[in-house]
Amino acid sequence: MNTQREIFFRHLAQTSASPLALEIEKGEGVYLFDRSGKKYIDLISGISVSSLGHGHPAVISALKEQLDRNLHLMVYGEYVQSPQVEYARLLCSRLPEKLSAVYFVNSGAEAIEGAMKLAKRYTGRTEIISFRNAYHGSTQGALSIMGSEEFRNAFRPLLPDVRMLDFNDEAGLDHITAKTAAVFAEPLQAEAGAILPEKEFLKKLRKRCDEAGALLVFDEAQTGMARTGRLFAFEHDHAIPDILCLAKALGGGLPLGAFISSSSIMGSLSSHPPLGHITTFGGHPLSCAAGQAALRTILEEGLAEKVKEKEKLFRKLLVHPDIRQVRGKGLLIALEFESEELNKKIIAQCIANGVITDWFLFNARSMRIAPPLTITEDEINAACALILRSVNEVISR
Repeated sequence: MNTQREIFFRHLAQTSASPLALEIEKGEGVYLFDRSGKKYIDLISGISVSSLGHGHPAVISALKEQLDRNLHLMVYGEYVQSPQVEYARLLCSRLPEKLSAVYFVNSGAEAIEGAMKLAKRYTGRTEIISFRNAYHGSTQGALSIMGSEEFRNAFRPLLPDVRMLDFNDEAGLDHITAKTAAVFAEPLQAEAGAILPEKEFLKKLRKRCDEAGALLVFDEAQTGMARTGRLFAFEHDHAIPDILCLAKALGGGLPLGAFISSSSIMGSLSSHPPLGHITTFGGHPLSCAAGQAALRTILEEGLAEKVKEKEKLFRKLLVHPDIRQVRGKGLLIALEFESEELNKKIIAQCIANGVITDWFLFNARSMRIAPPLTITEDEINAACALILRSVNEVISR
């Protein structure tokens, strides 16, 4: 009989030559358990998805309740569905007034695609500007504004009229002009290795977009839902976008994305032509029920407010001569090592020692730390001890 591992490699499409291929049987809190019963501390949360950890009772309860009601009913936007309506209201109650209309989709990439279409339709312009080392998804449109030529070149031709700028380069903002429909940016560049905005860069970006009549779009797929210590990362810099894209933790562990704007901007998708953006499974009742339960838990338990102290503890403990730099905000942290080779050896050793970490797509010298927001002080202590042990074991070889 073929093992699960053999079937995985035979029948599931592979995205790399060397997937982790861990056979995880169960998740509970910050822990994952493989088929042999080995326990791992999950420090990446499925890439910032499982903000409440695995199997949180509030999410499980909401899913069971919704299962007894209904699953899919109709394509998004045609029926009044309570999970969508209530989640949209909750989200908008925590957002600035101008972000009052939610379009639920399936993923971060679809949120970006929808936001690109919305910006072009509303402004009547075609140019899209984004930033080098930004990740916005892997679909054709999202790939067109991804900030990595290595990833883009193999799939050309891509969308025309796209311009790349350098994050934190104020001089480059002059390229935002009356031709620009929208500028897409992460408030904190995640896959670049947790790069923060400097010298009020986001405020200056907001100002330049206003001057040029361009829309500002923030991609908070990774940084949203309290990951950085505020519910949304743009709140740190007091720069409000015209369109906000969310995903990952938005669904409480289930597939869900959204692009959010004002009613006046969003309304441009509903006519000339009507159904300017449609999605069959976007805002699925289960996903919205899970996401709403997760957000309510974040708010009721004050998890965003607790993130800062947890970040401080990680920074206090993760001190080692071979850790060149610690960057990031909240519970999105990058540990930079001398080289990609060294970092990946340490990551492999961490996994062998029972702690799951990862590298960043556009900064392979840096180790990703993005645990569930629910991680405790004792769990942080244990995880950091395993990381430092792993560093020492690799260095001493």
